[in-house]
Amino acid sequence: MAAPAPVSPLAPKTFADLPPIDGVRLATGEAGIRYKGRTDVLLAVFDQGATVAGVFTTSKCPSAPVDWCRKNLTGGKARALVVNSGNANAFTGKIGKAATELTAKLAAKAVGADEHEIFLASTGVIGEPLDAAKFEGVLDRLAAEAKPEPWLDAAKAIMTTDTFPKVATAKAMIGDVEVTLNGIAKGAGMIAPDMATMLSYVFTDAAISAEALQKLLSKGVKGTFNAVTVDSDTSTSDTLMLFATGAAEARGAKKIKKPGDKLLRDFREKLDGLLLDLAQQVARDGEGARKFVEVQVTGADSHKAAKRIAFSIANSPLVKTAVAGEDANWGRVVMAVGKAGEKAERDLLSIWFGGIRVAHEGLRDPAYDEAAASAVMKQDKIVIRADLGLGKGEAKVWTCDLTKEYVAINGDYRS
Repeated sequence: MAAPAPVSPLAPKTFADLPPIDGVRLATGEAGIRYKGRTDVLLAVFDQGATVAGVFTTSKCPSAPVDWCRKNLTGGKARALVVNSGNANAFTGKIGKAATELTAKLAAKAVGADEHEIFLASTGVIGEPLDAAKFEGVLDRLAAEAKPEPWLDAAKAIMTTDTFPKVATAKAMIGDVEVTLNGIAKGAGMIAPDMATMLSYVFTDAAISAEALQKLLSKGVKGTFNAVTVDSDTSTSDTLMLFATGAAEARGAKKIKKPGDKLLRDFREKLDGLLLDLAQQVARDGEGARKFVEVQVTGADSHKAAKRIAFSIANSPLVKTAVAGEDANWGRVVMAVGKAGEKAERDLLSIWFGGIRVAHEGLRDPAYDEAAASAVMKQDKIVIRADLGLGKGEAKVWTCDLTKEYVAINGDYRS
């Protein structure tokens, strides 16, 4: 087992203190899925049930747990969530399907639920069979020990190459009643937008129907998890789920049935903010990352075009290595804009690094100052902006630099 990577210099200095949420109990343990002496399984229990929504990878080679969750999501109700790290249970054929069935059976027995109310996720190495028998006894113990408090432990249990746990919390008003949202996420490599990108789970005590939850989540993911990238690779296991216990109804909160209900306005805003917080934490923990990068595209032909151009910049190895080397090489941004396949005119293009305009209307900016641009590139957070001068389309995406450590981590991933 390789030594753990040092904590990312972009990690938060402190972690949010996530409060208990009525109707959610959590426990973590060691099942020995890949490594000995390492917490590698999370169980979340919803004793009174919860409504549920989810978005999943668009990969054509999804993991067995993704298939399982998609099938169960149609029921709209959850009693438990099981997440393991160390093995993705992806590209494992009938063996993988059998492993999800056994895991769900063991979890259902442990919490006294139907197997169709159990949701699963696995993260880690692709192509290796998951020995679900290792969960036997472990899930029974975790169900008995589960408590409302250990949110940070839950985030740690689902880590793989992450260097820090990712957590966020928010309060929202539904009418006159305050509700809580807590979220956890994992992800550092194989991160590219195409649904949710990695594993993330959000929990709330609000009383919201599965239909309304799904609308909120599907919309909220667009400018958050679907706007981050580390290495342009979409995982087989990407999963983002939202669970609502409804416990706030006992405090007078109205049960929301329709996604257009005006009472959801504050909840929607707080949910989107929490998703963005978690998504940016993922980009900040990109494998080997030393720089957090925000790419802004303005003046594009459409919003869709702007986002495609933004990702062309954010995913460019040449742009990302220039950032790693603290090189204000705006020519690489020009390249990334030009190759994106969207409408662009060379002589209208302007580029900024931070507040420094480095190129304007197809030329190096007349006032270009190499020292000032280089100073921007030495910062931990760098904003790269490209204005195409064509229309009103705009987009923001977030990424990180590409360092030698990324190659080292992924070259040694299975050893």
